[in-house]
Amino acid sequence: MKDYYYFLGISRDASEEDIKKSYRKLSLKYHPDKNDNDDFFANRFREIQEAYEMLSDKSKRKTYDENLDSHQKTFRYNTPPSIKSFSSNKVHAKKGEEIIITWQTQNADVVKVLPFGLEKAYGERIFRITEFKDGKFQILLHATNSLLHKTVVQGITITEVFESNKERIIDKAEDLFKSQPKTAINPHGQPKIVKIILAILLLALALYFLINSLL
Repeated sequence: MKDYYYFLGISRDASEEDIKKSYRKLSLKYHPDKNDNDDFFANRFREIQEAYEMLSDKSKRKTYDENLDSHQKTFRYNTPPSIKSFSSNKVHAKKGEEIIITWQTQNADVVKVLPFGLEKAYGERIFRITEFKDGKFQILLHATNSLLHKTVVQGITITEVFESNKERIIDKAEDLFKSQPKTAINPHGQPKIVKIILAILLLALALYFLINSLL
């Protein structure tokens, strides 16, 4: 069952004026004419209109609230969580480029979008990727029904793209000299370049001793 309150970004006790204000603001933001008729914005705009038509009518809203309460109580106790949709407007992006992700879950009372944290059952998030790890940025959606102790997970991987080979080479070079996370293997967080130099030195020593043993 759709959560129209979430579509409009309002609480269950929102006033008629709150509903109108939210509808005006969101309909302007997501109107297809202002967003090159992009499918994402068109779908979001339809959801906003649908929610407003339901909640702006007192009689429809009362019936909807009753059905929503009944639905949530019934399904929370008997049905495992599921992810109806989880998508990104881009799966290839450059650093600093704007990304929009959307998700819709069912029967989940705890929803997390990592690396961001707790979210609502339906939602969207707009963000910019400032750092890729090995050319990738991973986003994970966790939907949990805490009463059933069940969780489902779905992921999206966004790969880094470069404007030119020169930019790629510069990025790789900078990565070699960045401090790494501290681990048991690398307790001081030494940059990758240190490991490479040590590996070359060990290889050189091994070849030196091998040559001397053969002479």
